[in-house]
Amino acid sequence: MGIFGKTVQFLKDHLDKTRSKISSSLSAVLTIGRKIDDDLLDELEEILISDDIGVETTDLLMNDLRDAYKKREIEKTEDILEFLKDKLKSYWPHQDRQLHTAENGPTVILVAGTNGSGKTTSIAKLAYTLSQNGEEVIVAACDTFRAAAVEQLTIWSERIGVQIVKHKSGADPSAVAYDACEAAVARDVDYLILDTAGRLHTQTHLMNELSKIRNVVAKKIPGAPTEVLLVLDSTTGQNAIMQAKMFTAAIDVTGIFLAKLDGTARGGIVIAIKDQLDIPVKFVGLGEQPEDIAEFDPAEFVDALFA
Repeated sequence: MGIFGKTVQFLKDHLDKTRSKISSSLSAVLTIGRKIDDDLLDELEEILISDDIGVETTDLLMNDLRDAYKKREIEKTEDILEFLKDKLKSYWPHQDRQLHTAENGPTVILVAGTNGSGKTTSIAKLAYTLSQNGEEVIVAACDTFRAAAVEQLTIWSERIGVQIVKHKSGADPSAVAYDACEAAVARDVDYLILDTAGRLHTQTHLMNELSKIRNVVAKKIPGAPTEVLLVLDSTTGQNAIMQAKMFTAAIDVTGIFLAKLDGTARGGIVIAIKDQLDIPVKFVGLGEQPEDIAEFDPAEFVDALFA
């Protein structure tokens, strides 16, 4: 899995809310000895949709389940859970989920997301893990619209022991990005992670500012940004899907960092993202500590979710 890899047990330990909700709902329906009939299948379908599994995947699951039952491949309710897990894993597209790195010069990671999504904390987790593996990291405070944002990233940089480039509150975000690129090259660091202003995906002028930062970075460092990560708050459910579509139109998102996955009872949003977006989930945030980050692996996630 790489330097961010965590075990299935780690995921299980941090998905208590999601797993307990799904498990309790499924247990109430899939009772031992209950006959598999239309009523049971309708109840099961409602559970999957309510957990943000997504209509598309739920339809696939239920059609395959009904077909398997007709063929007598499934005869008992006890068989249904394993069937669902196996099918979910098989539906997942093969996507590149590794963190891309630059062949020459620093790897530049542009991070976007709305206010409150957990963006700055996610950046800290990413920077911390990289630095713990011997990489030199600079973070750039390009969210200059809020003094608190610069302060928050400064506190995190000091806590995890990485360098920071920042300007005064209200400065031009693109100027911070420019200076950060110069510093990254001059100091020969391995990674530059840029925090951008938490903006609503409906605010066109702010989305344009985000595109401007991307263009500045691209001119300063050939091939940059190497990655464009969008931080989504998993607790927002389907609204996260709309955010991702709008951000992608502005900055060509290459991967998703799904934050606060430990704090939601609707972890099926990961599956809904798979259905509606051609963007791989690369990382998940599973707690408040710097080390609470994991690379996303579909099979491990499904096992942990339905454990």
